[in-house]
Amino acid sequence: MFMSLPVPAPAALSLSQQLTRRIVDELASTSWMSFARYMELALYAPALGYYSAGATKLGASGDFITAPEISPLFGRSLAQQIAQVLRITAGDVLETGAGTGRLACDVLTELIRLNCAPSHYYILEVSADLRQRQQQLLLKELPDWVDKVVWLDALPAVFTGCIIGNEVLDAMPVHLITRTEHGLNERGVIWDNQQFAWQDKPLTTGALFDAATALDLPADYLTEINLSAAGFITSLAQCLQHGAVVMVDYGFGEREYYHPQRNQGTLMCHYRQHAHTDPFYLPGLQDITAHVDFTAVGVAGIDAGLQLAGYTSQAQYLINCGITDLLALTSADDVAAYVPQVAAVQKLISPAEMGELFKVMAWTRGIDAPLMGFVQGDQTRRL
Repeated sequence: MFMSLPVPAPAALSLSQQLTRRIVDELASTSWMSFARYMELALYAPALGYYSAGATKLGASGDFITAPEISPLFGRSLAQQIAQVLRITAGDVLETGAGTGRLACDVLTELIRLNCAPSHYYILEVSADLRQRQQQLLLKELPDWVDKVVWLDALPAVFTGCIIGNEVLDAMPVHLITRTEHGLNERGVIWDNQQFAWQDKPLTTGALFDAATALDLPADYLTEINLSAAGFITSLAQCLQHGAVVMVDYGFGEREYYHPQRNQGTLMCHYRQHAHTDPFYLPGLQDITAHVDFTAVGVAGIDAGLQLAGYTSQAQYLINCGITDLLALTSADDVAAYVPQVAAVQKLISPAEMGELFKVMAWTRGIDAPLMGFVQGDQTRRL
């Protein structure tokens, strides 16, 4: 398989080798690490992890393309929802994991057009490299608004307004769980014969055991459990005083996520627009992701005191937020402008593309009005 993947440049390969040594050094003292820890290091180790080093990650020249990179109409549609929340709360916007900054630019541009711009647009970004890219893009496209964009190193103690995140939860470290005829195991990572390898060990106690036991998995089953995602939603709930949290990501409800036929899990790696399943390939140079269990994160928000405002497909959500109306603002007679926009919108809403696999979930605190993104086609029953 790897023979067909692009060969990394020498400098990139050197970074991957340094990260490998960093992980091996930790394994020297522990001999075994959870996959969640391995994934955390592979993605976020300072200066070496995938999201911490300087390689291009998003867009056509990167490893994958996100919705904001496909069309500005994604961000402009999301801005309609944000505007509804801001009009109710008179609050600000907080974006978690802002990627290239493309979504922030598009959301702010539309909020300005709607005369609903916030006093501040906060960005919580753990990657120094991505933070720099975001600053450069915003300075280029919205120079008059740069002073109102504030980068955060941690969640604020209190927040009022709208919190958003696009493809944030799928990049959080996951634990790998296997069930055999002898019981539950956690699948971890060892260093063997000069390479990373898998090793299972019995799982008998703790929060991970409790979560896995509650799923009642069948035998001969491998899957992921994302404790970090549920914890993150809990943290967002704790800081939100008045407003909404809106998360966009790919995934399923629990019944579909842990279906007996999905017995190899959802773990996936992305390298130069190629998808494969080996997380040990070139650590630090590829993205590692898993689908989101929306039932688990939905319950986390409710348990933390938020009201579940809705859950639906990305297609239905964008349609509810008026993406077709925004598309109509470009005249069909202007073929050069209109046709590419139509093609991009099709990628966002087509069931064969992103429309059905990607979902949107939202929670609110202190908002009684229904959120516009869920007025039709709510799928909460599927959780």
